[in-house]
Parts: sequence; structure tokens; C-alpha cells
Amino acid sequence: MHAEPARTLAHMAEEPTRRRLAAILAADVVGFSRLMEQDETSTLTTLKARRRRVLEPLVSHHQGRIFKIAGDSVLIEFNSAVRAVQCAIELQRNMAKANCELPEARHIVLRIGVNLGDVIVEGSDLYGDGVNIAARLEGLAEPGGVLVSGTAFDYIKNKVDANFEDLGTQKLKNISEPVRVYRVGGTPRVPVTAPEALIDKPSIAVLPFLNMSTDAEYGYFADGIAEDIITELSRFRSFCVIARNSSFVYKNRSVNVRDIGRELGVQYILEGSVRRARDRIRVTAQLVEAATGKHLWAERYDRHVEDIFSVQDEITRTIVASLPGPVEGAEWARALQRPTESFSAYDHWLRGRYFLNKSSSKDDVLQARMHFEKAIELDPTYASAYVDLAQSYYAEYYSPWTVSREAVADRIFELSRRAVELDPYDSRTHLEWRGATLR
Repeated sequence: MHAEPARTLAHMAEEPTRRRLAAILAADVVGFSRLMEQDETSTLTTLKARRRRVLEPLVSHHQGRIFKIAGDSVLIEFNSAVRAVQCAIELQRNMAKANCELPEARHIVLRIGVNLGDVIVEGSDLYGDGVNIAARLEGLAEPGGVLVSGTAFDYIKNKVDANFEDLGTQKLKNISEPVRVYRVGGTPRVPVTAPEALIDKPSIAVLPFLNMSTDAEYGYFADGIAEDIITELSRFRSFCVIARNSSFVYKNRSVNVRDIGRELGVQYILEGSVRRARDRIRVTAQLVEAATGKHLWAERYDRHVEDIFSVQDEITRTIVASLPGPVEGAEWARALQRPTESFSAYDHWLRGRYFLNKSSSKDDVLQARMHFEKAIELDPTYASAYVDLAQSYYAEYYSPWTVSREAVADRIFELSRRAVELDPYDSRTHLEWRGATLR
């Protein structure tokens, strides 16, 4: 009677290990311990709601399977690398949109890694390097970012509508062979699966402004104006503003605003153009209702180039006045606070942003760093310049050309702390600081 179980166990021990090829998505909450320390009940409630309202619908939509949840981390299996990466990008976008409902200190921000590899199957669980590499990539990713292994990238290239930046080969902890890594730099033009239920306040996307100047070099200036308007609008908690990485994927593309509104899940879209000729600029801007394509407001500004701050303020004021919902006086004060009084510092910051967004090549990163350092030299209180100077070191941290990651991490920490000291109300300074303290 008792011999049968023994034979069964012996038979099981002799069974060959079951393996299969799978795409694995690993995600983890940035700064989870800090969030729990601040408010355990609220953090757990928010996290459960995000899983139910954001994560699970997306996983189901992309035909994935959650096979492990441990605290703030989750592992998901897909039978397609394309579906895994699309899910990762949409997940980051929907999480960012859901964060619009929360104060900055309570944001739930993810890091995500995606790998395609061989996995060991044990019941409903999966093990092996295929899983481990995804988890290690997640640990390397920036807050709000997605890293993809080279094996996954080989399957998804030209199949996922996003920008991918080659970070070279990286040595991952407890992984014997170096892994080629790609950073996802844009969002796919696919419908957002479930944002509408998450947001009950006006939402807007600021598209990249067209550079109408005869000199193509001024493209950095047009991009910078749009980015600054995104930053100013983001200071209003009354609105949900789509992040730059999502809206700038439409740069140099001819897309109907109704399609953009549907794809990004927003009610309003701001589009515009910039023409610069030496010390004169012409900025045009128009606010469009995404669902109908109706122009709610349009204006043209002909000014001296150093009046650009006033132009941005006027555009922001008009947008806020055009959107429904109350706005607190403190929000106005924060939003219209000028980042610097020095136009030269601002111009160097814009040039630095151009090179930093261009690529993570050593030449571009060092060129960006030179401009940020010059901006700080011209205005030592310029918080945004410190944030992006730290970003240039992040780019080096993940690059194959870095000399000392430890020294780079120390520099990121120092710059991020200074940025928060200079502007404690800017969400970018806090996100940078949060990432720095977790290195």
C-alpha cells in the first residue's frame, strides 16, 4: 500500500526537465520600501488597484500569464516577444497616466526588463536564465523605463513601433555571458488599453513643435519649447499631461489628431511651430479637441528670442484657462515660476537636451554634458540643468564606455540632491533623486 507513492516519486525524479522558449517580462516598483514606510496601507491599496485596473487587463490583452507575484515585483510569461514588449511599453504609459491622480511623493513607478530565452517549467512556475536575465535587466532599467535583451530585440525589430537605443553588451550579476541590451526610447502607436477608467480630469498631450526655421540646427529650440510647456503644465495637479516620451514619438509624422487622441487616451492636444531668425522668433500654437478635431484656440507670437519665457507663460495660461476644472493659486505660482532668468543658460540647456535625446553615444553624451555644465556656470541655481547633467551621467552609467560605474553613481547622487534642493516642486528633480538613491 505504501510502496506506490515511492514508485511514483522515483518515476517523477527520472522525468526529464521540461523546457520551453518564452518571453519574460519582469517589473518592480521603484522605491517600494520608502513608499511603505511613509504609508503602508495607502501603498498596498494603490498597488492592488494598479494590478487590477492596469496590469491584469494589459496582460490579458497581450495574451500573457502572470506566474509570480512577490511583494512589489511581478513576472509575466508571453508566447511572443512582440507582445511582451508592447505590453511593457503600454504598462509604463498607463502607469504614468494613473499617477496623475496622486501627489508626486505617492507615485507608483516601475522598472521593466524583457527577455526571450529558454526557461525551466515546474508546475505553473518558471525558472532559469531566461527568467533571471529579465529580472537583471529590470534592475538596470531607469525609473519608468524598459530594457530589452538582444535576443528579444532580434525578434521584435521592425515589428514594434518604438525607438530602441543600443546600450551595448552589459555584464549582468550571476549571468555568465554578457548580454546585449536595448533601451526603449518611445511608445508604440497602438490604442491605450484602459486609461479612461483611471482619469477623471482633463488630459492633454503636447506634440513636438515643428521647426520652420531656415536653419535646421534650430530644431533643438523647437523641441525645447514643447518640452518646457509639458513641464509647466505638469505642475498643475488639475490636469493629466502625457509624458514627453509618449508625445514625441509623433515627431516628423503626419498623423490625424483624432488618432493621436485615441492612441494616447487624451482629450486635448497642443500642436505648434517655431521659426527663429537670429534674435527674432515666431511661435504659433493651437489647442485642439482630440475627439472632434475642433480648434479651441490658436495664437501667433512674434517676439525677441529672449522673450521666449513670456511666450511659454502666455501659452500655458491660455491652455489652463481653456480646459475645464478648478486651478489653485499655488499651482499657478509653481507653474509660472521661471526656471532661470538667463536666456544664455536656457539656450545651453536646450542644446544639451537635444544631444541627450539624440543618442547615448559617447560624443553626444559628452556634448550634452558640456552644454549643461555651461548652463550651470551661467546660472548656478538652474535646477533643470542639474537634472539633465545627472541624466548625462545616467547615460554613461549604462554605456559600454564608462570607466567607473561607482564614481558615476556618486556624481548622479550629488547632482540629483542639488536639483531637489534648488526646486523641490519639480517632479523631474524628485524622480531623478529617487533613482539616484536606489543605485
